[in-house]
Amino acid sequence: MGSASTVRSAGGVPAVRLTGVRRVYGQLAAVAGVDLEVAEGEFFTMLGPSGSGKTTLLRLIAGFERPDAGTVELAGVDVTRQPPYARDVNTVFQDYALFPHMDVLENVEYGLRVARVPKAERRRRAEAALDMVRLAGLGGRKPVQLSGGQRQRVALARAIVNEPEVLLLDEPLGALDAKLRQEMQFELKRIQREIGISFIYVTHDQEEALTMSDRLAVFNQGRIEQLGTPVEVYEQPASDFVAGFIGVSNLLERDGRHFTIRPEKIYLLADGEKAPDGSHVERGRIEEVVYLGMLTRYQIALEAGGRLTAVRQNLETAAAEALEARGRTVNVAWRQTQTYDIHNENRAGTPTARNEGKGQ
Repeated sequence: MGSASTVRSAGGVPAVRLTGVRRVYGQLAAVAGVDLEVAEGEFFTMLGPSGSGKTTLLRLIAGFERPDAGTVELAGVDVTRQPPYARDVNTVFQDYALFPHMDVLENVEYGLRVARVPKAERRRRAEAALDMVRLAGLGGRKPVQLSGGQRQRVALARAIVNEPEVLLLDEPLGALDAKLRQEMQFELKRIQREIGISFIYVTHDQEEALTMSDRLAVFNQGRIEQLGTPVEVYEQPASDFVAGFIGVSNLLERDGRHFTIRPEKIYLLADGEKAPDGSHVERGRIEEVVYLGMLTRYQIALEAGGRLTAVRQNLETAAAEALEARGRTVNVAWRQTQTYDIHNENRAGTPTARNEGKGQ
């Protein structure tokens, strides 16, 4: 089911180790026997569609739920039966969960106050945490006076001020608009590098996972479908599911080979244009054209059967020119070295060629 590679900390003890973890609700196995190790200082993402088990697994690590089988270890210590407050982790949620009657500084200090940290020390640490998330000077404001992105930063500061071994993030950017989400992705990665603790991040957004992660696990039906670096998972998907879920992928079967080729690897050849050396060439008809500003996406029906998607950068192409390509017959080409064979289990009935995944 994909790579079994494991990144370990320099000391050899992972920040998180899950062994045979299982959680069942009635007849449904939300988490179906997961083995996983997350290294100290690693930004690790659990990626998958709704109902794939990623959030349940995060809750099992946090201690909000207990597994029906298996063990949860933090820094080599078995915490499977320990309550959340006894675990050296903090969780950041999508809804921020800030106290509206407290100002920003009081919100950030709250965990330290519960832990009976002296006032001067907790004030120093809280101000340092706000400075790290670039909210210095806003400690006197109430949460209602902040933007959504600022409130998310306060929630992050409140979590990191406690200096946990592991920070758990449950789709924390889900309520933000697209532009702010992109900005916060880079901010989260910067903060993680600065403080050097392990982040375990849950999302269904492929772009977030590819942008921020050192490694990621793709979840499907309670299991890890593939584990690896962003490059490995994108370029070498282990199954049809991974190929279709991570971006856009063309899945084809030719001469007994079942393989994937990404849209950006496909050449659309103008009349008389020669294909790159070593390329495989097929004839097709452009059925649909979508102009996306920086890119144009083409859907092509192949004469050999099936459809594929190709994208081309609009370096010199205007919208009208791109749209005029609809209905034309073209040659498409790809290098064999840019295809990746997929060996699925129980893959009976795979169509000759198809396109899967999200719009690009």
